[in-house]
Amino acid sequence: MPWNFPLWQVFRFAAPALMAGNVGVLKHASNVPGCALAIQEIFIQAGFPKGAFRTLLIPSGQVQAIIEHPLVRAVSLTGSTPAGKAVAAQAGAVLKKTVLELGGSDPYLVLGDADLDHAVQTCVNSRLINCGQSCIAAKRFIVLEPILAAFTEKFVALMKAKKIGDPFVDGTDIGPLARRDLRDDLHKQVLASIAHGAQLLLGGEVPPGKGAYYPPTVLAGVKPGMPAYDDELFGPVAAVINAKDEAEAVRIANDTIFGLGAAVFTKDVNRGERIARELEAGSAFVNCLVASDPRLPFGGIKQSGYGRELGSYGIKEFVNAKTIYVKS
Repeated sequence: MPWNFPLWQVFRFAAPALMAGNVGVLKHASNVPGCALAIQEIFIQAGFPKGAFRTLLIPSGQVQAIIEHPLVRAVSLTGSTPAGKAVAAQAGAVLKKTVLELGGSDPYLVLGDADLDHAVQTCVNSRLINCGQSCIAAKRFIVLEPILAAFTEKFVALMKAKKIGDPFVDGTDIGPLARRDLRDDLHKQVLASIAHGAQLLLGGEVPPGKGAYYPPTVLAGVKPGMPAYDDELFGPVAAVINAKDEAEAVRIANDTIFGLGAAVFTKDVNRGERIARELEAGSAFVNCLVASDPRLPFGGIKQSGYGRELGSYGIKEFVNAKTIYVKS
């Protein structure tokens, strides 16, 4: 399980799995051992049988041995696409089921009839969730040409208004990223996109001083071949993309190796639902930001993974359907 939501990510796999009668073993991200141990303690205090949920404080190099252990029957991973491929290969070699929730490059389509102020507010909120370190944070903003200038002006202004600083201080909107190496990798993606022709409208500079801070950044004129178009940017960087009409907006939205979440903004709810059905993603939302909900199945397609968490589908991922036929 990953570090970016170190409690919720675990519980959303563990609760359905244990409800179905399984037990759980957790190898958490190495930089959140305190959270890993706290989760185990929560299960103990909640009255679960001893050993029903165990945390293993082990390095990544020992994961394959755990996967191959005969008592482990299935594996769930939330993380990067490369990590998902590695775990899937290891589990597949011993014929064990996997559920993978991986990276995303979620498109948000803003149509010409959208409530512009609501769309901008929601898009900014989604892009900056957890300082932009969320697989389902909005990443690509595909805006129809007639409202592109108005959307971009409002969007840049609101991103610029967000206050960067100590997250423990009241009034702070954006804290530091998790690690300096992640911040530096993000900056390289921004610079590479600019080198390939993207226009920097806001941010894009590493601030001086301590901490892995990165400012809210907006890139325009983003096209295929740029990291801001092709890859996942795990931080507060937004890519604004122009579309001449609805059909092109849908095509651009689906022009990605990822397929986790997507959203569309329009005052015509029927139109929004129709477009949502055309978007290649595990979840598609109309006039609101993408979010996971315990009542609803959650997961991706394409390079964003397979299988589902949460809801009845999440429980069924970790049970076996068995047929018993009796003839008297």
